[in-house]
Amino acid sequence: MTAAPLAHADTLVLDYLAALWAASDDLSPEARDELMSTVTGYIALRRDLADDPARVISRLGPPEQLADAVRRGGMATHLRLPTPVPAPPAPAATGGSGADHTAVALLIAGSFVLPVLAPGAGMLIATGSPSWTPMQKAAAWILTTGSAAGALLTALVLAGASSGLALLVLYLGACAGSVTAGLALLTGRKHP
Repeated sequence: MTAAPLAHADTLVLDYLAALWAASDDLSPEARDELMSTVTGYIALRRDLADDPARVISRLGPPEQLADAVRRGGMATHLRLPTPVPAPPAPAATGGSGADHTAVALLIAGSFVLPVLAPGAGMLIATGSPSWTPMQKAAAWILTTGSAAGALLTALVLAGASSGLALLVLYLGACAGSVTAGLALLTGRKHP
C-alpha cells in the first residue's frame, strides 16, 4: 500500500518543522517541546484561517531565529497565541421562579382547599414552565386528572352510602394524585 503524495503546502510545513527541530537541538526537552508545539499551533491556526502556508512560514522567520529567541529566555512575541478566554461561570441555580413555586403549592396544598380547581390551575402553570421536562409534565397531568377521575368514580359507587367515612375517602382520593404530582414536580425540577 502506497501513500498519496503530499501537497506542496504540506511539504513546506513539514520541511520547516524539520528545520526547526534541527535548529533547536541544543534546547532542553521541555523548551524544545514548547517551541515545537507553539509553532505547530501557530501554523494550524493560520491554516484554519485559510492563510497560505508559504506566507505563514515567511512570517515565522528562519527556524534559527526562533530557536535563538528561546535560548535568550523567551518565545518570539509574534508566536504567542492568545490565551484562551475562560468560559463565563454558569449562573447559580436559583430556587425556581415564583410561578414554579405557585404551581407546586397549588398541586400540594391547594388540592385540599379546592380539590379539582387548584390542581388544574397548578398544572396549567407547570405546563408553561421550562423547569420540567415534557415527560414530567405529562406524568403530573396523568396523576392529577387520574385522581380526580378516581374520586368521581368513588363518589358514584358510594352515592348510596352517605356516611362521613365515604366522604373522607372521596376527599382524600381527589387530593392524592395532585399531591403526588406536586411532590414529583418539586423533586424533579431542572435547575437552569
